[in-house]
Amino acid sequence: MQLGIVSDIHDHLHYLQPAIAYLAERTHVLICCGDLCSPFVMDQLAKYPGPVHIVFGNNDADLFRITRKSNDRVQVHGELAELDLDGFRVGVNHYDNIAAGLARSGLYDLVCYGHNHRFRLQQLGDTVALNPGAIMGAAFAPGGWERIQPTFATFAIGSREAKLYRVDGDQCLPHQFT
Repeated sequence: MQLGIVSDIHDHLHYLQPAIAYLAERTHVLICCGDLCSPFVMDQLAKYPGPVHIVFGNNDADLFRITRKSNDRVQVHGELAELDLDGFRVGVNHYDNIAAGLARSGLYDLVCYGHNHRFRLQQLGDTVALNPGAIMGAAFAPGGWERIQPTFATFAIGSREAKLYRVDGDQCLPHQFT
């Protein structure tokens, strides 16, 4: 089973649209690690044809309307999602500091998170911790925001292999881990 993982969208539909189209053809489940920001982002996430699992981030302002747009296929889990995907245990939370503890707990095979807008892949015991970076294409740095590549990730449950992709215009291209 292939997972698609996105985070930190911050209303940037022009980067999210090609990512969703790319993932729709290559993955089976979509995970969103928060910071959609506005309810209209749910409409774009709903274009993904398979199950979608979403957690809230610190910039999701209208939780009521975001939640109202959820259904049996596009599910909002609140601040923590605990998924069992054919025996593969996935924990999803927005915050990097909380995700580290979740990964070290050993309760999950994979922990997905976002918040700091930086791609990171770690092995913590038997658990993989994965931050797909930010669809938004910006990250906070000393002195203010800096432009970065909009990124997302895939994860193959069988091989436990993560791949990073960048959005470049309307294309999604493999991106090197840094």
